[in-house]
Amino acid sequence: MKAKFNLFHRTLSRSFGGVACAGAALLVAASLQAQNLFVGNFVNYPPKIDTITEITPSGVQSTFATGMTSPNKLAIDNAGNLFESDEGSGNIYEFTPGGVRSTFASGFFAPLGFAFDGTGGVYVASSDGNIYRITSGGVQSTFASDVGPTYADMAVNSAGDLFVANSFGYIYEFTPDGVQSTFASGLGVLWGLAINSVGDLFVVDVSTSQILEFTPDGVKSTFASGLDVPGELAFNSAGNLFETDNGSGNIYEFAPDGTRSTFASGLDEPLSLAFEPMPELVATVSNGVIQVAVTMPPPNYSTIVQVSTDMVNWTSVGTNTPPFIFTDSMGTTLPCRFYRALLGP
Repeated sequence: MKAKFNLFHRTLSRSFGGVACAGAALLVAASLQAQNLFVGNFVNYPPKIDTITEITPSGVQSTFATGMTSPNKLAIDNAGNLFESDEGSGNIYEFTPGGVRSTFASGFFAPLGFAFDGTGGVYVASSDGNIYRITSGGVQSTFASDVGPTYADMAVNSAGDLFVANSFGYIYEFTPDGVQSTFASGLGVLWGLAINSVGDLFVVDVSTSQILEFTPDGVKSTFASGLDVPGELAFNSAGNLFETDNGSGNIYEFAPDGTRSTFASGLDEPLSLAFEPMPELVATVSNGVIQVAVTMPPPNYSTIVQVSTDMVNWTSVGTNTPPFIFTDSMGTTLPCRFYRALLGP
């Protein structure tokens, strides 16, 4: 017997997992949206206290951190640390999962866009028109000059190419070694930028209050319209698009077909978004042997695979950076073995 199936099961430790059973019976759980969302919130009235708000999948809001000055972009690394480009101070702040803040990098001129490069380093778009790159070892260099990224956002696709949107209506594409080309032009004032799992690019055009969609080969269409000062974009693991709507103080959720719903409301001026990254498990079972393939959208975070026979006692069987495959030769006397994937150290 050979079968292939997706494995998803939410646990309390920020993981997805699933179950594989010997013999002919296979139990498959449904995919669950299980990521907390972090939102940089700009407060434009006294007392001016900018915050980062954490929102659970059910919409419960709590304050994760305070004391920023225009939290313009958020991102989360493989250890669950949250990074924030702080436009007012010129710093990039790092927050532990417990909310303890430190300065990751400083000296930028109003840093705006911020993206991981897929190798542990980061790109930072500055209002001086330059894009800087900081390696995982902390070495900073100028990656590109004269890009003009006022109100810029950035995103990296699965091939490691960097896309940059600016307020002059351009979207630039950079290869990992810095070769620049124009992906799209003649647009309005651009802001939020995000790439889905199949490589389609979504960008906010503030001048028309629309979200535009581009296929990987550059074909443009309108994904959503009629928004009230749209801002930042981010995808969750289920492929739904989230948008900070600065004018209404809402966060909207869009299904892949464009259907809109309100995910959260009552925020002051939400500027930035970041989801907890979640690994995906896909298993192939053949002749009593299970192969569990682990993948996740870039950046690919270190992931631990654990196995259990009772979903109480778990044993770590491997740690690697996705994509990777874990092979488990299970005995026919074991009816089921449960798997889960956690973010690694």
